[in-house]
Amino acid sequence: MADEEGPTVELRQRKKLKSSENKESVKEEKISDTPIPERAPKRSHMTFSQHVSLDSFGCGSFKVFLVFSDLDSSEEYWSDVLFQRFAKIFIGCLAAVTSGMMYALYLSAYHERKFWFSNRQELEREITFQGDSAIYYSYYKDMLKAPSFERGVYELTHNNKTVSLKTINAVQQMSLYPELIASVLYQATGSNEIIEPVYFYIGIVFGLQGIYVTALFVTSWLMSGTWLAGMLTVAWFIINRVDTTRIEYSIPLRENWALPYFACQIAALTGYLKSNLNTYGERFCYLLMSASTYTFMMMWEYSHYLLFLQAISLFLLDSFSLEQSDKVHEVYKIYIFSLFLGYLLQFENSALLVSPLLSLVVALMLAKCLQLNVKKGTFIAKIMKVINFYLVCTLTVTLNIIMKMFVPHRENGHMLKFLEVKFGLNMTKNFTMNWLLCQESLQAPSQDFFLRLTQSSLLPFYILVLIICFLSMMQVIFRRIGGKSLKETITLEDGRIGGRPEIIYHVIHTILLGSLAMVIEGLKYLWTPYVCMLAAFGVCSPELWMTLFKWLRLRTVHPVLLALILSMAVPTIIGLSLWKEFFPRLMTELMELQEFYDPDTVELMTWIKRQAPVAAVFAGSPQLMGAIKLCTGWMVTSLPLYNDDDLLKRNENVVCEEGDKLTYSKYGRFCHEVKINYSPYVNYFTRVYWNRSYFVYKINTVISFQS
Repeated sequence: MADEEGPTVELRQRKKLKSSENKESVKEEKISDTPIPERAPKRSHMTFSQHVSLDSFGCGSFKVFLVFSDLDSSEEYWSDVLFQRFAKIFIGCLAAVTSGMMYALYLSAYHERKFWFSNRQELEREITFQGDSAIYYSYYKDMLKAPSFERGVYELTHNNKTVSLKTINAVQQMSLYPELIASVLYQATGSNEIIEPVYFYIGIVFGLQGIYVTALFVTSWLMSGTWLAGMLTVAWFIINRVDTTRIEYSIPLRENWALPYFACQIAALTGYLKSNLNTYGERFCYLLMSASTYTFMMMWEYSHYLLFLQAISLFLLDSFSLEQSDKVHEVYKIYIFSLFLGYLLQFENSALLVSPLLSLVVALMLAKCLQLNVKKGTFIAKIMKVINFYLVCTLTVTLNIIMKMFVPHRENGHMLKFLEVKFGLNMTKNFTMNWLLCQESLQAPSQDFFLRLTQSSLLPFYILVLIICFLSMMQVIFRRIGGKSLKETITLEDGRIGGRPEIIYHVIHTILLGSLAMVIEGLKYLWTPYVCMLAAFGVCSPELWMTLFKWLRLRTVHPVLLALILSMAVPTIIGLSLWKEFFPRLMTELMELQEFYDPDTVELMTWIKRQAPVAAVFAGSPQLMGAIKLCTGWMVTSLPLYNDDDLLKRNENVVCEEGDKLTYSKYGRFCHEVKINYSPYVNYFTRVYWNRSYFVYKINTVISFQS
């Protein structure tokens, strides 16, 4: 009611009205009893009503009726609204970028303190690269030594200086695209005059880790609507970094180059699936998703398996009609484009053609073409959904079998055999399979893993959030199956967080990743970052608390108000407790001066560079062979890589002969027998170097090994 003393604002809580009722709602406003003149002057006090949602303020979906008595007042109001939204986005983006930069700087400082990297000689720095990491960095060095980029690429694609009696395409076999890009950037930017190659190399990886946590920050922010969730995500990620990343143990791993792009892809997909996204935002998310998907596929040879799990999640999302099918099928097109482009640029990598991802996407496309237009909610529509689901599963398996029959491939056959043995579907005495089963990263997670997640309060809140979102999702699905109509636009008062398509996708995806992580500990590095993001989103989301209160039928306190309070109070309390308990530990880690001391390895590498013949070839454990290749450049018999059957066979032959059984043997271990000069080994081998950790033997070429 506007009177002579000034305008008054009336706040009335309303249920969300349908679009057809918006016009009628204006009639319910209180109108001044003062008669309206026939012609109002330019600056007359005109009374009008504006219908505003508090969603833009992060406060849910209250409906506010604002009555203004002056045009200038309305303009000032909307200016304030736009300023507040801009400030919110600006502060959130600033916090996301700052979090990523601080994490990258933290990794750099921790790495320096751990290895005293700046005070080491080049050989001592290279020894810190262990196993397959040493192989990757050695090829980066080779690219920098090459007279030109073209010549360097040719030498890597026709490499006969790494593994004896074998010419390999190292770029394709070891996914060396990160090293190619890093070498180009190092020389093109003139960094060779400013920074040493090793610092530039590890700096890029640390920078990508900063992008990684920034993408997780943005994803949690998009889901919850508040950047406070992003801050909590980053805090949990860093505190649990032993279980979220392997960057501290092995910097150049392919996953450390690839997963930041996958995190960016997930952030873009989250925004793309949101129902209230405008055209420009949708287009931006689509382009970002396309670029990050392809880059992710180029960086890691196992990327298509992870995208396969993502495609399954989207397929289930589409099957329950929880999102427009056209939107999901646009994502399938990105998969196909990335697969075929990757196939062409990865030297016709046949593993991509026989990948389950391609078979699934093609099956989905075919099923869509065969799908009939049936009215939703009818019994026939439900039957067609079941038939479509069965058709997709059958076509996927059939297409994959056909592709493997007609496309020559060597697509990680040992992985499938390993999974069969791991799940008890097959028994084998094969050395390689049993050796893989003994690897710690391929075992089931230990109790310490769950204890660490619980001590940081991450696991309890993740379970709570997952249960609420999953039950709400099932509630929505059963309502749709029952033919009940649901509102397309979900408000805070509805208490239906399981109706949002991006939430459904993340719930399905985290369940799939979690199921695999419960079997193979190495996969926890894919699942635990997801746990951080999902838990932080849930405790910061008013919709999640409102969904819980809706089930509990809370009456004593207004549920919307309580949900808003808890969505800020709970993460604040968690953040303060984490700061009090873990921040001093992080600072202590940066203050402690650790020392990487390995004089025996340094002595061995120095002896090889000075005393070993140029044509010498070294055999030994795969982990040591990687270090020898990097530090000396000498040829080796095998490499610490698990994606090549021939190299795996070479590793096996170093240990045992073909046909040997993994049972008790009357012969002693060769390494022990040869050290004590036990006959007849002394006739075949001559010790040429030894120290406390290593023994080097030369094969006597005069003696024949023939019986």
